[in-house]
Amino acid sequence: MSISARHGARQARRGPAEPHAAYARPRTGLPSPVLGGIAATALATLLLPLVLDRGGLALYIDIALSACVVVGISLLMGFAGQVSLGQAVFFAIGGYTAAVLVLNDVPPLVGLLAAPVAAGLVALLLGVPLLRLHGHHLAFATIAVHLIFLVVVQQSDTLGGNVGLMGIPGFSVGGIDLADHRSIAFVSWGVLAVVVLVSHNVITSRPGRALRALATSETAAESAGIPVGRYKLTVFALSAAFAGLAGSVWAYYVGFLSPGMFPVSMSITFVVMAAVGGMGSIWGALFGTTAVKLIVSYLGMLGTAGGMPDYAPAVLSYAVYGLLLILILLFLPHGVVPALRDRIVRRWSAPPRTPLDTAGRDPGKAGLPPANGRP
Repeated sequence: MSISARHGARQARRGPAEPHAAYARPRTGLPSPVLGGIAATALATLLLPLVLDRGGLALYIDIALSACVVVGISLLMGFAGQVSLGQAVFFAIGGYTAAVLVLNDVPPLVGLLAAPVAAGLVALLLGVPLLRLHGHHLAFATIAVHLIFLVVVQQSDTLGGNVGLMGIPGFSVGGIDLADHRSIAFVSWGVLAVVVLVSHNVITSRPGRALRALATSETAAESAGIPVGRYKLTVFALSAAFAGLAGSVWAYYVGFLSPGMFPVSMSITFVVMAAVGGMGSIWGALFGTTAVKLIVSYLGMLGTAGGMPDYAPAVLSYAVYGLLLILILLFLPHGVVPALRDRIVRRWSAPPRTPLDTAGRDPGKAGLPPANGRP
């Protein structure tokens, strides 16, 4: 048998040749430089408390705890398709639960663990009647729950009434004091890491795929055998638990709680953060929270500068929320992070252009495989 014949026989046994490197299949996922940049940003964020001053640490803690709530809202509105304007209620329930327990000599760690449980249980009880509503009806109902909660707290002596609960001890574990700003900063981002991990596991699991189907169409999800009501209630309780967990850390940090610290505008702020980053995206929730908090903080400093009127900080803050929502709805209706991700993936996974061979002919005619690897 000749050499060419033996080569042909081996090639036949081996199957069709792999496409030329220049014509490989389109790449999917984020490119390595982008993933490396995300990892570097995450590492730098974790190390920030070591170099921040007290004011910077306060903003750092605020961002972390707000992000916990916004991740839950992103799951609730982006996957379950439910509109909630009352997440600050569950944030407050977590804070008051931890505060009441620790003021009655219960260890702070127990209060930290009890807070998300209490918030989740309240969400389960409220969700049974509320989640029968849809759209703006549900949004109005959650606002009503928020207002009712504030009235109940104001009339409760156990919760401190209008005066509030004062002298809440700082956070500690096993006699180790973690009440200073830097320690609370690390605790806050540890709590956020738990929230992100749980959310990621939920999204990538089988229930997560069911939630994506639910967000697309409840009718189609029901016809596919998905228990829509149960999934909606579970996500509602999970998002409330995230808010309650963040609220407990907030109570230990500030050492004081009153009804005036949880206005309806707080819930609206959380929704704005989720909308800016992108509903249904964990990274979008983190980005939206960070962006809005940093912008509002800068405008707050600008509003308190010399020569500015007394009402300037409040006006600038509300102007930011309104302007951000208008710009996002007009130009990035799905949020900043999904738009950037789609753009990067589309550019990264696009097949390379068909090059010409040295003779200027089409590679398919020159005996080279075409770009898609098919004849």
